[in-house]
Parts: sequence; C-alpha cells; structure tokens
Amino acid sequence: MWLTVRPVEEVVLRLEKLLFPSLSNVAVLSVDVNDEAVRIEARSTVVGSDCPGCGSWSRCVHSSYLRFPADVPSGGRRVILCLCVRRFLCTVTSCGRRTFAEQMTGLTRRYGRRTECLRSTLAAVGLALAGRAGARTARVFGVSVSRSTVMRLVEALPDPEFPAPRVVGVDEYATRKGRHYGTVLVDVERRRPVDLLPEREASSLAAWLAKRPGIEVVRRDRAPFFAEGAPAGAPQAVQVADRWHLWHNLSGSRRALCRRPSRMPPGPGVRSSPACLRAGDNRRPVWLALAKGTSLRRPNPSQPCDRPRTADRRTQSEGDRPPAPHDLAHRQTLRRRSHLGGPVPRAVAGPAVQAGRVQALPG
Repeated sequence: MWLTVRPVEEVVLRLEKLLFPSLSNVAVLSVDVNDEAVRIEARSTVVGSDCPGCGSWSRCVHSSYLRFPADVPSGGRRVILCLCVRRFLCTVTSCGRRTFAEQMTGLTRRYGRRTECLRSTLAAVGLALAGRAGARTARVFGVSVSRSTVMRLVEALPDPEFPAPRVVGVDEYATRKGRHYGTVLVDVERRRPVDLLPEREASSLAAWLAKRPGIEVVRRDRAPFFAEGAPAGAPQAVQVADRWHLWHNLSGSRRALCRRPSRMPPGPGVRSSPACLRAGDNRRPVWLALAKGTSLRRPNPSQPCDRPRTADRRTQSEGDRPPAPHDLAHRQTLRRRSHLGGPVPRAVAGPAVQAGRVQALPG
C-alpha cells in the first residue's frame, strides 16, 4: 500500500478552493475538524482597504482583531470562521473617520454576524416558507434562527428588476375597507403586481404613468379618478374596460331588472307557475286598464269625476269631519267610541254599526 504525501502548500490551496470557491483574496491558515464543528482560520491577502467614509485607499494598519461569522454547515457540522481582521487608519484629515475595519468582499459586511452565503440561504428559505416555517426548516440543516430574523433578511433583499410593462391593469385596494383606499398596478402580460400607490387619486396615477412612456394599454374600471388619471399620464395608451368589472356591472343590472315588478301580463303562449298566476291576479285590473290606454297618473282636473269630491277638511267643523281611516280600523278606538256614545258615520261603519252606535266587538 502506497501513501502519497502532498506538500502543505498544495493542501492549503485545495482547501481554499474547496471552502471559498468564489473568493480569491482569502488565505486559509488552518482547519480544525471535530464531531460537532469545523473551525477555519483565515485572513485577507489584500495589503490595504478603502475607507467607507471618503473612499480613499489606506495601507496604514492601526490594529487587528478576531471575528467569528457563522457560515453554512458542511457535512452536518457547524462551520465556524475565525477571521483575522485588520483596522486601518484613514490618511485624509477632512474625513470624519479615524479608523475603519476591512471587509472581505463576498464574505462579510459591516456589523454582520453571518457570511453572505448563509444570509442568501436563509433569505431564500424565507421567501419560500416565510417566518415560522422557514425558522423550523433552518434548524434542520443546523442553523438556529428566529422567525423575526428570517423575515428581516427577506425584507433586506433589494426589489427585483422587472422590464417596463406594456399592458397595465389599474384597480383599487383597501387598507381599511370603507375608510382608506390605495391603487394597485399590475403587469397584465406577466400577471404580477408592479407597484402600490398609497392613495387613490388621479394625480398620483398620472405621475406614475408619465414616468413610463412605454405603456401601450391601460386596463381599468370606470372609476372617475382612474378615468381622469389614465389619459393625463399616458395619452398615447389605449383605455380598455376591465372584463371583471364589465361582468360585475352586467350581473348587477340584470339582478336589479329581475327584481323589478312586471307591468304587462304574460303572453298567451307563456306558461307560468301557480305562484306567478296568483301574483298576477292582483295586477290583472291594472293590466287591463293599461291595455285600454288608461293612464295611471292623476286625472286632469278639467275632466268630470265619477265620484263626488268631499269638501276640504280645513273648512269642515270638528263635529262634521269624518274620522280618519286608521281611527275606524282600530278596534280599541271603536270600543272606546261605543262606550262614550260618539257618532260613527254609516258609510264607513259597516255591519258592526246599528242605530248610530257601534256594537261591542268580540274580543
């Protein structure tokens, strides 16, 4: 059995390519592996760094310290990075920073406790599973985080870059129904929301459309603020009514038309249900009158009237004035007048009145 012994420099070079494949300015000093974790000591090979305040290059080393960012687990073990980080002096006197710490591009960031690879991994898990489920999934591959941390990493992601939309859908959304509304804009071709406007005003919609001259079609409902803002912001675009709102308005109009009572009798060939026939019996006199050409409006005062008109109630005395219909129809009023002996007109008293008095009605 032959054992090949490789030089230390070759082993370190292979470790650097294995652990940091995308980084060329990091040198691995040592690797310690045990049953629970992998400890890697590394440092930067760059001789200087840029000042984050003024951007000037500096090589004056002030001091150094150790930094321990968490990394993605490897082989079921935690990976602990031990980075030797230097602090540099800023040589520009007008700069407000006296010293600054170097950052390894692609590996660390200011005040970061995780490497860029672990941050992107947790952000991808958060985008797929959100907070609680993402935190539980992260514990499976050896990273203990809270749901708040997962959501904070997701919120720190930059907004994705989308091409300028060609067909835009405009509608409203409610942050509090009946109180506060905003405007949502959707790329109709890709079926993805593009932007949210905090208010539902024609001026804000016009300003948003004016910044995007490539819009060719605006699909909207018939709200007045959208009808004013769309042609003002995109006069070259074609205004298209939204299909959902057209069907919604059509169904609402049809429902209101069906609820409206009919004034004409059904035709001779139309078969109706017994319930409809019973309801139509009450309207049959009205239908017959309308068929003869009789108007349902108030008759002309110049035409003679079939029934005699009563005198004005204001010109009658209280004794001659007939009682109101609700007084005659009310059973308690009839009983009270029968005991007091008050007169009841025969024209309205009906069979319950005999000899000018009202009989006691059965209880």
